[in-house]
Amino acid sequence: MNADAFRQLYDYHFAENRKLRDLTDGLSAEQFTQSADYSHGSVRNQIVHLLDADDVWFSELRGVAPLDPLPAAADDRAPIHTHWDAVELRMREYLGALQDEMLFTRPIREPEEDRHLFVWQVLLHVVNHGTDHRAQLLRHLNDLGVVTESQDFIFHLYADQ
Repeated sequence: MNADAFRQLYDYHFAENRKLRDLTDGLSAEQFTQSADYSHGSVRNQIVHLLDADDVWFSELRGVAPLDPLPAAADDRAPIHTHWDAVELRMREYLGALQDEMLFTRPIREPEEDRHLFVWQVLLHVVNHGTDHRAQLLRHLNDLGVVTESQDFIFHLYADQ
């Protein structure tokens, strides 16, 4: 386990998020905000949750405040895209400075329940969390008639060859 391996894993995370973003851009405003009885609800709310979770975890690793949360709006894809880009940039900056020895540190001070976590555990959690919510969104998108594809990590690796 080393920092380069995590950077590769996050290249996958960001690429899959971009694919999801492209798929959701094709939805109507009604589809984008349509209520769902599972997880965080609408496509919009699931995406906002995914972004907020990424930002909160990486902010904890860096010891900084997260970005201001997005206010709810009927169809706010443009502000969501701006927020998405800012979250990804902050994550990429952290990952660019990540060194192998940092993986076994415990930089989180607040909340107390996260103090015992190693950096490598947080990094794996964030990618796993993203995969979980993207899978939920892909099912939701499929139900809305959108053609979706697998998000398997191995296919990302094959594409890089």
